[in-house]
Amino acid sequence: MSAGTSQRVGLKQKAVHEFREFVGIFLYLAFFFCAVSTYRMLLLSDFRDSYLNYSFALINAFVVAKIILIGEYTHLGGGTEARSLLVSSVWKAFLFGLLAFVFHVVEEGIKHRIHGEAFSEVFRDIHAKILLARSIIVFCTFIPLIDFRELRRVVGEDEFNALFFHKKR
Repeated sequence: MSAGTSQRVGLKQKAVHEFREFVGIFLYLAFFFCAVSTYRMLLLSDFRDSYLNYSFALINAFVVAKIILIGEYTHLGGGTEARSLLVSSVWKAFLFGLLAFVFHVVEEGIKHRIHGEAFSEVFRDIHAKILLARSIIVFCTFIPLIDFRELRRVVGEDEFNALFFHKKR
């Protein structure tokens, strides 16, 4: 086998691995972001833009999943990896929660613009309490996700997959 062929096979394996990572994170986040949107719509009895709310939930899940992968690639929060898994997980969940908060603020701005409000009025009408509540829920959602990813980092991917996805003999 030539060096070029083995490099292509390695690149293909890496691409498949990264795609699986992305899909797993995306599905996890999409489930919770759609649940938060549903919760908000039920709580406020506001179903006028349900398709828009779910669309933004899926877009947020897509974007935040990619941000998490980029953050892991750049070792965002990596300074806490020598500490306990709990400290490392909570810190990383906090950092990724801040990123999600920024995207939710942008999302609310876009929603207001779609309804024809002037750009100067967009951020005046954003419900800070709703954004804060959503951010807390997102932060709490990130903790188990980051916990599992940190556990996988510590025990190794093969051992982690064997523990969680294979039958015991």
